[in-house]
Amino acid sequence: MAGVVELPSGLRVRGRRLRDQPETPADYLLALAEGPLPAWPHRRIVWPDFWVPRDRADAIEALRDALQRARDGAFVEVACGGGRGRTGTALAALAVFDGMPATEAVAWVRSAYHRSAVEMPWQARWVRNLAVDARA
Repeated sequence: MAGVVELPSGLRVRGRRLRDQPETPADYLLALAEGPLPAWPHRRIVWPDFWVPRDRADAIEALRDALQRARDGAFVEVACGGGRGRTGTALAALAVFDGMPATEAVAWVRSAYHRSAVEMPWQARWVRNLAVDARA
């Protein structure tokens, strides 16, 4: 399935562009941009294009919730406008919260998801700084 990556624990999550209709519906969507929302359960966080989330605590809570849903058996997806920068950053964050070293997460998501994932240096720094939050 397009956009699906496997996290360190073996959980599978999907990244995509928000405006694209997925081949198969997910059980839960974490929306990282303005745009159409699906009929299935979802949550939107404020995350400006080419930046990091406006509210760090809210974003971390939303990402942890999405990961827990995946652990509980839900098929989770994350999506932003272009499906690369914010989506890649969120996928890298999920990998960190799932046990991947924060220093490896950006390279991993660029290899596993899209070579342009995590578009901006401050997005990569945001992921690296999650190491403290991953231990909490």
